[in-house]
Amino acid sequence: MNDLYTRHRNVLPDWLALYYDEPLEITHGEGRCVWDSAGNRYLDFFGGILTTMTAHALPEVTKAVSEQAGRIIHSSTLYLNRPMVELAERIAQLSGIPDARVFFTTSGTEANDTALLLATAYRRSNTVLAMRNSYHGRSFSAVGITGNRSWSPTSLSPLQTLYVHGGVRTRGPFAELDDRAFIDACVEDLKDILGHTRPPAALIAEPIQGVGGFTSPPDGLYAAFRDVLKEHGILWIADEVQTGWGRTGDHFWGWQAHAGSGPPDMVTFAKGIGNGASIGGVIARAEIMNCLDANSISTFGGTQITMAAGLANLAYLVEHDLQGNARRVGGLLIERLRAVAAQLPGLREVRGRGLMIGVELVRPGTDEADPQAASAVLEAAREGGLLIGKGGGHNTSALRIAPPLSLTVAEAEEGATILERALRSAY
Repeated sequence: MNDLYTRHRNVLPDWLALYYDEPLEITHGEGRCVWDSAGNRYLDFFGGILTTMTAHALPEVTKAVSEQAGRIIHSSTLYLNRPMVELAERIAQLSGIPDARVFFTTSGTEANDTALLLATAYRRSNTVLAMRNSYHGRSFSAVGITGNRSWSPTSLSPLQTLYVHGGVRTRGPFAELDDRAFIDACVEDLKDILGHTRPPAALIAEPIQGVGGFTSPPDGLYAAFRDVLKEHGILWIADEVQTGWGRTGDHFWGWQAHAGSGPPDMVTFAKGIGNGASIGGVIARAEIMNCLDANSISTFGGTQITMAAGLANLAYLVEHDLQGNARRVGGLLIERLRAVAAQLPGLREVRGRGLMIGVELVRPGTDEADPQAASAVLEAAREGGLLIGKGGGHNTSALRIAPPLSLTVAEAEEGATILERALRSAY
C-alpha cells in the first residue's frame, strides 16, 4: 500500500484528496461490504460517494454489463442507441416533468454544466441564483456557482452568481425562526435579491445539500421559491445528483418534498443511477431542452454499456422497493444515532432522510465546528470496520452516512454500533 501511495503522489495532483492517514485501496465488494488490499472487510456506509446505490457486485447489473460488453460497448450519440432510448423513456416517465426530454452525460458535474448551458441559452441571461453552502461539481461553470469555499478554487466564472438563504436550517441569520417564519424570511430574501439584479436565468438547488453536510431546508421552501420564480420567468433546476432515485426514503426525488407549486423545470442526476457506472444527465421540458441553436453531441454520454447498467439497476431498485427500504432502515438508523447524540456533548445534530444522514460535530460546550474530531471519527470508524464520509460548510463539520439502499436492519445496527464506539473515542 505504501508503494501505491508513493506512486499516486508521484503522478496525480496534490489536490486530489484521499481519506485516512494511511490511504485505503479497495479491491472488491459484495452487497454492502468492501475489502481492502490487505484482506480487511468493511461495512460500506458511503458507497463511493453515494454512487454504489443498490449494492456492490449486484448480479443483475454485472450480468447486464457483461452481456452488453459482448455485443458493443460504445458507438456515440451519432447513431441510434436502443439502451439509451429505453433508459431515457423510463427516466422521463419517472421524472414528474411534463413532456420531458433526457440528455445523458458522464457525471453530475457535466449534468449541471449542461443544465446551466440550457438555462442561460433559454433565458438569454448569465445570472444564476444558487444556495449558500451548495456544491454542484468541479467544472469551470459548476465551481463558479458552488457556495462552499472548500470546493471553490477560483473566483473566476462565466456566470454571475447570487447566493440565496435557505439551504441550512439550523445555522445562519434565520436559524432561530420556526419553519414557517424561516420559509417566509428566505422568500423575502429572494425577492430582495431579485429587486437588485437583472433577471436571472435559473435557481439551482440541491434538495439536501450533499457536500455541505446533508443539510436541508424545511419542506416546502422551494415550492415557495417556485411561486416567486414563476412570476419572473426564472427556471428552477433541482440538482438531484445525490438525492435522486429514492435515497431520501420519503420520496423518489428530493424535490418532491417541495412539490406544492409543481415540478422543477429541470432535474440533474448522476451517481446512484449507474450503481458505479459513469452516468449523469439532465431532464427538462422539451421547449427548454430543444432551445439550443447549434449542434451538440456527447461522445461518452449514454454509451451502451453504461445504459445497460442503468437499466438493470433502475429495474432492480424499483422492483425491490429500495426507496421503501431506505425509509424504513434509514429511519431506524437515524433514531439510533440520535440516541447516541443525546449522550455526547460534541454531537450537535443528527439530520437527514432515508439513507442520507448527517451527524454534525462541534467542540463540546460550543457551537464551533470540530473538523479534527470529524477526521478522528473517520479514522476510528475505519479501524472498527466501517467506511463513512465527511463534509460541511465554512463553519460546520459533519459526518456523511449514505449506505447502499439495500442495507439490512442487521447491517444498520452493526454500523451504528461501530460508529457509536468511534464517536465515544473522540468525545
